[in-house]
Amino acid sequence: MTLPPLSLYVHVPWCVQKCPYCDFNSHGQKGDIPEAEYVQHLIDDLKADLHLVQGRKIHSIFIGGGTPSLLTGDAYTRLLNEVDSLIGLADNCEITLEANPGTVETGRFKEYVKAGINRISIGIQSLQSDKLKALGRIHGANEATYAAEQAKEAGLNSFNLDLMHGLPGQTLDDALSDLKQIIALDPPHISWYQLTIEPNTQFASKPPTLPQDETLWDIQEQGQALLAKAGYIQYEISGYAKPGYQCQHNLNYWRFGDYLGIGCGAHGKVTNAKTGIITRTEKVKHPRGYMDMVKPYLYKSWHVEQDDLAFEFFMNRFRLVEPCPIEDYSALTNQPLQSQQAALNKAINTGLLIEKDGHWQVSLKGHRFLNDLLELFV
Repeated sequence: MTLPPLSLYVHVPWCVQKCPYCDFNSHGQKGDIPEAEYVQHLIDDLKADLHLVQGRKIHSIFIGGGTPSLLTGDAYTRLLNEVDSLIGLADNCEITLEANPGTVETGRFKEYVKAGINRISIGIQSLQSDKLKALGRIHGANEATYAAEQAKEAGLNSFNLDLMHGLPGQTLDDALSDLKQIIALDPPHISWYQLTIEPNTQFASKPPTLPQDETLWDIQEQGQALLAKAGYIQYEISGYAKPGYQCQHNLNYWRFGDYLGIGCGAHGKVTNAKTGIITRTEKVKHPRGYMDMVKPYLYKSWHVEQDDLAFEFFMNRFRLVEPCPIEDYSALTNQPLQSQQAALNKAINTGLLIEKDGHWQVSLKGHRFLNDLLELFV
């Protein structure tokens, strides 16, 4: 079978402090970060996964966390050189690094560009001091604005600003004010999404008071209108980009592409070229365990069961606004389409999905009731 593009996810687990809404594998920084040691472990982790590459080059790289901008440009120069040497980078490979708008991190943007990073994603979340405090963020609005200005001057191909809405105590005017200020900073890409309370977070144990559903709906509707008027095209549930600036790494995720995952708790998904079997991987989660030379980096791996393939494919693919070629289903899952025809017919008949010219297109109703659409494939 023809393999999909291969991306690489790199996880850096440390941050200055854990935010109360965060359910990612992140650990508050205690003392100096063992930067050189961790990079060597990342390289060794990658070497252990080389058999999964199957002749492909790396299509895109996303370095997430935690706060990856706590590491220096030299660390990423070393890591990216090794990735290129061991596997090879595709032409125009998109390499994204997540960053916080703190002074130290922002001052490293030009170092990162020199290392080969060509896209930065800056976690702003809000521009209002009371909302930032409620979210446990340690930067202020001025630092956020400065970070966006530095991203423009750093020589990046693109950058993203991350903004949340539906925050504790947030009104419609609050949310739209934040969004208008982000739009005024003129980033090529905006990730704009609603705060959700995730299990095993501080917010889950002590839930804050969030806006009512009517307010959330008004924020979503009026915010999308603002973004469209400013020239941002919504290409997935929370992704808005100017033409040509969609995040290629995220597109590969949602198009059911393959990706290696290295670093603490990193996940991967790889298709076997001979059998078509899809394997998911998860690395050791805690930094101490991950950097223990006695243990392997791989915590567990499992094959995606045939009964789960349809749901996994559509859960990813139907996040996107773009039409999905019908032929992609069998090509990427190695499953016959006939097994899902009844569910697809129901989705079409209820107006959640449109089938036209060899493509599926999620309708406006389908995006609004995406969970209902996906439940048809469980």
